[in-house]
Amino acid sequence: MTAVEWTVFEVLAAIAALFFSIGVPVMRLNASITKLTVMLERVERDVAANREQLAAQRAAARASHEKLWRHNDEQDERLGDHETRLRFLEKARPPREDGCF
Repeated sequence: MTAVEWTVFEVLAAIAALFFSIGVPVMRLNASITKLTVMLERVERDVAANREQLAAQRAAARASHEKLWRHNDEQDERLGDHETRLRFLEKARPPREDGCF
C-alpha cells in the first residue's frame, strides 16, 4: 500500500472511531430518553386515573357521612321523645313502695 492509501485508511478509521465514540452513546441516550418519555406518560395517565378515583371516593364518603348524620339526628329525636314519654309516665304513676317502677 502506498502512503496515500494509508492516509485514506487512517481517515476512514478515525471517522469510524469518532462514530463509535460519539454516535453509539448518543443513540443509547436517545433510546433511554424514549423509554423515559413512555414511562412518564404512563405515570401521568395513572395519576389522572387515581385523581378521578379519589374524587369519586370522596363523593361517596361524603354521601355516606351525610346519611349517617341524618340517621344520628333521627335517633336523637326518638331518644328525646322516649325521654319525654318516660318523664310523663313517671309523673303520672305514683311510686311503688319497694322502690321499683
